[in-house]
Amino acid sequence: MKANNTLMRADRSASLLWRRHLCDRLATVLSWLGMLIVVFMLGSILWTLFKNGLAGLSVHLFTMSMAAPGQPGGLANAIVGSIIQTGLAILIGAPAGLMTGIYLAEYGTTSRMARTVRFVSDMLLSAPSILIGLFIYMMLVVPFGHFSGLSGAVALAILAMPIVVRTTEDMLRLVPVAMREAGIALGAPKWRVILFICLRAVRAGIMTGVLLAVARVAGETAPLLFTSLGNSEWSLDLGRPMASLPVAIYQYAGSAYQDWMQQAWTGALLVTLGVLIINIVVRVGTRGGRS
Repeated sequence: MKANNTLMRADRSASLLWRRHLCDRLATVLSWLGMLIVVFMLGSILWTLFKNGLAGLSVHLFTMSMAAPGQPGGLANAIVGSIIQTGLAILIGAPAGLMTGIYLAEYGTTSRMARTVRFVSDMLLSAPSILIGLFIYMMLVVPFGHFSGLSGAVALAILAMPIVVRTTEDMLRLVPVAMREAGIALGAPKWRVILFICLRAVRAGIMTGVLLAVARVAGETAPLLFTSLGNSEWSLDLGRPMASLPVAIYQYAGSAYQDWMQQAWTGALLVTLGVLIINIVVRVGTRGGRS
């Protein structure tokens, strides 16, 4: 009997070991398959953009404004408009998000106000961008009676803010309590501990969040259609409709003119390369901060 029981236990152990080995191999194969699918999709997107967009790269693209079909033109005003609106959005959203993240991590960890702010921030993080555009349309466009680059920047700032909030809060929570206690023990007030110890310790992570916010809003089209609208002429006035690269791509891609479609492909390539460069900078910066 004892010999039979020992053999049965050995068989069960061998069977369990075989099933675990099979599950491990299956999980490995599925992981590699998923990775290959993602790489293939991203590679296909990049290949399509390079194939169709490289032909439109020229000096005129960066020096001339948008023009009528069949006329020589470029995307200079759209590129500059996107830079202005995205830059202003980050100037508005990044400090507000940074201050909110500091409050959530350092001052309001368990208060009802902090839980409410955190909930609203998470809701904005997942909210469709077109809803933000409609909100700013009702708040800034309708009361003033015209579209403007400023309203577009405000819409983009609302989209960027929750990313900075979440990144700042998560980074500050990673700072060891011993570092805070050491600063307080030396007689430093709490605001100096936060500013000169906590924020300096996680500045690489916070900059990563800001760059990710830039990448998030740089290619947004829907909110700008309801706010800055677009402009085929040069306009640096934030109180007037302002051109942007995503809106220009949207307008040109739906046209029946070959030159406009070519510029749409080239504009899409520029946006993709910009976002790709930002993500590479984020990766390199994060790696440098860890080392």
